[in-house]
Amino acid sequence: MIELNDLIVQAKDRVILDIPSLRLTKNKRYGIIGENGSGKTTLLRVLAGTITPTQGQIKGIKRDETMGYLPQSPYAFSFSVMRNISMAFDHSKLGENQAREMLKSVGMEHLLHSVGNKLSGGEKQRLGLARVLAMPREILLLDEPSSATDIRGTDIVEALLQDWFARSDGTLIFSTHSPAQALRLSDEILFMEKGKVIEQGDPKELFENPQQEETRSFLSHWRL
Repeated sequence: MIELNDLIVQAKDRVILDIPSLRLTKNKRYGIIGENGSGKTTLLRVLAGTITPTQGQIKGIKRDETMGYLPQSPYAFSFSVMRNISMAFDHSKLGENQAREMLKSVGMEHLLHSVGNKLSGGEKQRLGLARVLAMPREILLLDEPSSATDIRGTDIVEALLQDWFARSDGTLIFSTHSPAQALRLSDEILFMEKGKVIEQGDPKELFENPQQEETRSFLSHWRL
């Protein structure tokens, strides 16, 4: 169980995250939705440890090599795509073979000699995901992992995440601007508004019968 208690993130006089209590069960998939600026990225960064809360506690999450975090705009180094992946391993032949397999899994094996920082935004997202998944993970924290990809790229990302979850029985926590994607990939949805988790529950039930006015207003622009 991942537990957040009395958690606040404040920037100057503005509270950007306010979570009195949140429980996330391990080995489940959580989709975080909400408008821009609702706190989705901040919540993921707090879980990943890249932001220190102003106050509060987080329990039940290990910030080591078993946790993978992917920001919305992942960094790609100015060397080959192959090396961008193989750096996750050692530089043995085994590492190169594994890197090729990861690039194949994200549909980028034809770009292995391309320069990483010259890729498109969507290609960088797929490269970043391949790099995160190159090592065994117990938990994935992904910030809009397919926001820059086209339809084919989104299908590849979602299939890869479904496969990872089925094989690893790990915990997936991701934000998305697409309610449809949240519905496809989640066991549970968190809807955020103004830094707070306003509603949490089963995806289909939450989308068809939201209990909070803020959730109803947000989902009024999208229908199943």
